[in-house]
Amino acid sequence: MLFHNPKLPAEIRISHLNARVNEQRKKIAQATASKFELLQLTQQLSKEARLRKKNNQKIYVLDFKGDTAASAVENLREEITLILSTAKAGRDRVVVRLESPGGMVHGYGLAAAQLVRLRDAGFNLTICVDKVAASGGYMMACIANEIVSAPFAVVGSIGVVAQVPNFNRLLKEKHIDFELYTAGQFKRTVTMFGENTAEGKAKFEEELQQTHELFKHFVEKYRPQLNIEKVATGEHWYGKDALELNLVDKLQTSDEYLLGLLAQHEVFVIETRRKPTLGEKLGLQAAQMADGLVPAVMNKVMESLTKANASLVQLRDPKL
Repeated sequence: MLFHNPKLPAEIRISHLNARVNEQRKKIAQATASKFELLQLTQQLSKEARLRKKNNQKIYVLDFKGDTAASAVENLREEITLILSTAKAGRDRVVVRLESPGGMVHGYGLAAAQLVRLRDAGFNLTICVDKVAASGGYMMACIANEIVSAPFAVVGSIGVVAQVPNFNRLLKEKHIDFELYTAGQFKRTVTMFGENTAEGKAKFEEELQQTHELFKHFVEKYRPQLNIEKVATGEHWYGKDALELNLVDKLQTSDEYLLGLLAQHEVFVIETRRKPTLGEKLGLQAAQMADGLVPAVMNKVMESLTKANASLVQLRDPKL
């Protein structure tokens, strides 16, 4: 099992989506189409290439798959820095394929701030949601100039939640003391092991409400067409209902959306991956060698078993 270490070097890969798709189109046509149809495809591809050259617009596609800590922001910030340093604002566009159920406020706050860098620099930003963009995920999505959602994607959940187990009564039953020392009246409002006071609970709920208000103001800033009081209830909606509430702008899968761009735009997918360490490379080579050896060994074993079985049969039946 490989563990991700953000301190290890990463590399950014850029693939030309037009070239990849057109190559597949050619292969399918060569296997299934007539000569005339092949000629038509060749002419169509040439026409599309001329149109893309005339438009002279590049579209950069990024992927963000969020966990609770929004750890993918480490790659996102590198990819956005690359775009800001090489692409042309006002001409080139950015598409982010986003999938996230949300998580920690500070993590998703930073992820959203990375997308704001693109908006502030003048880039047109589209965010595609195929599965889910809820809570912190929607905090990121709302920054886009356009949100494209699959029909059954989960969108919204503009709210804040916190839950803390408390073991104080159990500790008391076991005659275990828990001592907590703080400086500052509200340095610690509620705890897992201490006895939570009404004052501490009230302060904790007040902080949640403050965070919710910040969330609402942030969403309202980038999507003023929303009725924020109607959608900021913590509820989530599927694509069709989200469209009616102005949470999204269009119902479409990311595949369909990108496919519609290929004829007229140069589309590049940017991916960041961690470089494998030397130990991992050696481990991969060893695994590949083992994969090659196992079938050969099994063949030898089966051959030996077959010969032994034949010998046993001959012992039982001399006529064989």
